[in-house]
Amino acid sequence: CDCSSGQNPRNMNHTKGGLVIFTANSHPSGRELGKRIAERLGVELGKVQVYQEANRETRVQIQESVRGKDVFVIQTVSKDVNTTIMEMLIMVYACRTSCARSITGVLPYFPYSKQCKMRKRGSIVSKLIASMMCKAGLTHLITMDLHQKEIQGFFNIPVDNLRASPFLLQYIQEEIPDYRNAVIVAKSPSSAKRAQSFAERLRLGIAVIHGEAQDAESDQVDGRHSPPTVKTTGAIHPSMEIPLLIPKEKPPITVVGDVGGRIAIIVDDIIDDVDSFVAAAETLKERGAYKIFVMATHGILSSEAPRFIEESAIDEVVVTNTIPHELQKLQCPKIKTVDISMILSEAIRRIHNGESMSYLFRNIGVDD
Repeated sequence: CDCSSGQNPRNMNHTKGGLVIFTANSHPSGRELGKRIAERLGVELGKVQVYQEANRETRVQIQESVRGKDVFVIQTVSKDVNTTIMEMLIMVYACRTSCARSITGVLPYFPYSKQCKMRKRGSIVSKLIASMMCKAGLTHLITMDLHQKEIQGFFNIPVDNLRASPFLLQYIQEEIPDYRNAVIVAKSPSSAKRAQSFAERLRLGIAVIHGEAQDAESDQVDGRHSPPTVKTTGAIHPSMEIPLLIPKEKPPITVVGDVGGRIAIIVDDIIDDVDSFVAAAETLKERGAYKIFVMATHGILSSEAPRFIEESAIDEVVVTNTIPHELQKLQCPKIKTVDISMILSEAIRRIHNGESMSYLFRNIGVDD
């Protein structure tokens, strides 16, 4: 090609490549988000077959040409997380071997994101997933509210970590009539930063729950925690006395901040095992909160979660549709959904047209 004009020929036909959107989910409820995004962009979903064979192997058959096109693969996480990941990897690899020009993964919830820190003899699984995705042929990733934003560093491709908080903030302002009398609650000190971000944007106060429920009779009394009789030095040289860290001990539950006569809005990124949310709601009720909402981006809501929510002091649980949860909503009318397909479709449109993404990140600080 003639590049004498000084223009990069790749940029000249940036929008001519054509846009193809696939959904890599073999689970019917997972395709819903893909359909919404395609509708907003005014395109049809790409023709593809994703299914499990009798021996549980995943098979992907792309049924249209993707040569030289910008491919976007949308994948929502179902209950079978490992199948979800394999579907995504095989789909991306199939597009790569079919000569797609670029392959962008749209994973609103990044699986295994809780396993992003080293624990004893475990491993950092989200780093492994990131490596597998890059190896399969992903050239860009769009995700939402990563459990730890440092996960972006596990990828050697661009990662756009979009935020759901504008949608949740809008819900608070529009659906909670007297939200001015609310207080934003962090159910543990670790989620205080998110609560602070919400509180500052809504000009509200903040409360933090610290500690844990103490048993009336401690199990340390019965001798199970008594030290061993023989002192074991292990492999440390006798002359080296390494000081040991004092073990942590959580105090009885305290609520830092006033919630009496207020609406309490608990905010977090993931709601899966609801025990801690239910316990926090009980504590807030005892301290005089008259209505309790839970706001989270990713509603995994595993196993018995809907039943526990239904029986608890929580008045409403608001999550986004990053993860399909239709069944959970049937079990528990307290669960409400906020649609975030708008921001995902806008991200896809901007990437495809080579436009700046900064508009989608306005007013997001370094600490947010």
